[in-house]
Amino acid sequence: MLNSINSNGCQVHFNEKSYEELNAHLETKGYSKIFILVDENTHANCLPVFLGKLTTLPEFEIIEIEAGEVNKQIETCSEVWKVISELGGDRKSLLINLGGGVVTDLGGFVGATYMRGIDFLNIPTTLLSMVDASVGGKTGVDLGPLKNQVGVIINPIMVLIDTEYLETLPQNELRSGLAEMLKHGLIYDETYWKQLQNMNQLSPEDLDQLIHRSVVIKNEVVTEDPRENGLRKILNYGHTLGHAVESYFLQSEEKTTLLHGEAIAIGMIMETYLSSELLDFPKDKLEEVKANFLSYFDKVTITNEDMDAIIKLMRFDKKNAHGNVNFVLLENISKPKLDVTVNKDLLIKSLEYYKN
Repeated sequence: MLNSINSNGCQVHFNEKSYEELNAHLETKGYSKIFILVDENTHANCLPVFLGKLTTLPEFEIIEIEAGEVNKQIETCSEVWKVISELGGDRKSLLINLGGGVVTDLGGFVGATYMRGIDFLNIPTTLLSMVDASVGGKTGVDLGPLKNQVGVIINPIMVLIDTEYLETLPQNELRSGLAEMLKHGLIYDETYWKQLQNMNQLSPEDLDQLIHRSVVIKNEVVTEDPRENGLRKILNYGHTLGHAVESYFLQSEEKTTLLHGEAIAIGMIMETYLSSELLDFPKDKLEEVKANFLSYFDKVTITNEDMDAIIKLMRFDKKNAHGNVNFVLLENISKPKLDVTVNKDLLIKSLEYYKN
């Protein structure tokens, strides 16, 4: 059995232990109303599994939102707030967010703000949300195409990670989560990075252990720096460029929208190149990083004109200060350096490195 993890007072439980804890909690709390937030995918594929694990089934209401990053907007929150209100939600209500990062980020923000805050808990159903959105208390929505511009940091009352939900995921969604796991290795633990090299040879039990390790890594970082004043910034490795790429592809009618992990993989290849140019990150490891990501993720076509637009979007990155775009780069694997500024010429060169 995987040990539960305490994340600043929020317990993260795994697999069968999750439902033991949830059932005990529901029996003792006596909530006035229970709402379950889903999207159309988790409504069909995950909700039946979840309901089958509850021993006592109190009355609940299902609230469904449309799937996809494009719906992670304040307008969606308004609709959910209205539904909760119309269904008689009060301060003694519970909101259960059952879904990927869009559902848990948006649902967390709804729960944190409805009547100035009701209890909410997260059940991440994608690999990405299990290893990334599960700890740290970040909630929020996008502002147009700009990622996570509005939100608050607040912990759910608990997080339940059940890897059975991964069986409902398409391969590209699994790869999207793998990008964040690879990031945890690069910024924090070279041994873990090596363990992730041959994912296709791993058993489900191995994957459970690796997911647990990723949650432990992220939790160690966010526990030390809950408000992202210092160390927590290392979790943004690959995200300064990656988020800008993701936003650009989200708003461009000519481009196919990228999954978060697909965009972050591009960002990590390019930012590892920047690390090699500015911080002497070893060239052999740079090639290893590029080869590893390209073994999982198809190369995406990005032109120099695209890159100009992507660079403009980077000015909205939340790590920026005093007009400077601040990068997290690597001196070596597991040796990150904060607040590195990069000139535009070098950014263009990082794109050339990715393309070639």
